[in-house]
Amino acid sequence: MQHIDVIVVGGGPAGLTAATYLQRFHRRCVLIDAGDSRALRIPESHNCPGFPDGVSGPELVARMHTQAREAGVAFESGSVDSLSRHDDGGFVVSARSRQWRSRAVILATGTRDVLPEVTWAEEAIACGALRLCAVCDAFEASDLRIGVYGPGRAVASHGRFLRSYTNRLVLIPTDHAFDASDDEAFADGATRVLAPGGELRFDGRRCAYREPDGTVTELDTLYPYLGVEAEHPLVACAGAGVERPGETVVDAHQRTRIPGLYAIGDMVSGLNQISVAVGQAAIAATHLHNALPFVPRAASAAIE
Repeated sequence: MQHIDVIVVGGGPAGLTAATYLQRFHRRCVLIDAGDSRALRIPESHNCPGFPDGVSGPELVARMHTQAREAGVAFESGSVDSLSRHDDGGFVVSARSRQWRSRAVILATGTRDVLPEVTWAEEAIACGALRLCAVCDAFEASDLRIGVYGPGRAVASHGRFLRSYTNRLVLIPTDHAFDASDDEAFADGATRVLAPGGELRFDGRRCAYREPDGTVTELDTLYPYLGVEAEHPLVACAGAGVERPGETVVDAHQRTRIPGLYAIGDMVSGLNQISVAVGQAAIAATHLHNALPFVPRAASAAIE
């Protein structure tokens, strides 16, 4: 079993940043990546600092992967299925038949959006007909016919946010809990509210919604707000705890309630942004480096 200073679980922007920092601190770091980062779904982001012409999620992850590898980060492919404490206070991380021992662990496993139950969701995401983050890309959808799909309360809150981007907003509640009668964001009558119980459609370019009475409304883009999957199994396995579904409890240094276990990125923050994930990674990696036993640098053979 290989002994390591820190294991980073997750190969998205958060995990790659943390691993790069740790390796540049001369810590022995291994990053275990299942290859399913949420960032890989981004067709093109114009919200990522340093890329004024935009960057796709796969390109950004590839650049960060190269940077981490050039710093000396060791990569392992696999899906971690077990995380446990060792008698010495460290951790044992398992991915099927493989195991690693480490002094500390940084979880950067992200979260998973609950998508509409349709066969074409990934295709629609790839072409921008279906979008997952209004904070990220609503600017690019300004003045388009934007649909908001989900439970009534989610539709109301996210619709209010998106109303500042367009006066062609279409709200599509999946239940009868929606009530906008007292909301000033919808008081001008410009927002359409469609009947629940209909059908989402996709023609290969744009989404549409067919109401129960047969009326079809075409949309330039659609934001589904159906929530995220519940806590990651590793969080439950470690006993770190969550505050809300998908949000692991951490302190100001990104530490969970388990000593030596940190969590960063979308699995922690309600503001799921690359810039936030990168910042949390820097905080966690630096704090963890300072918390680990001090190791003085040995004399280099290259210096005479």
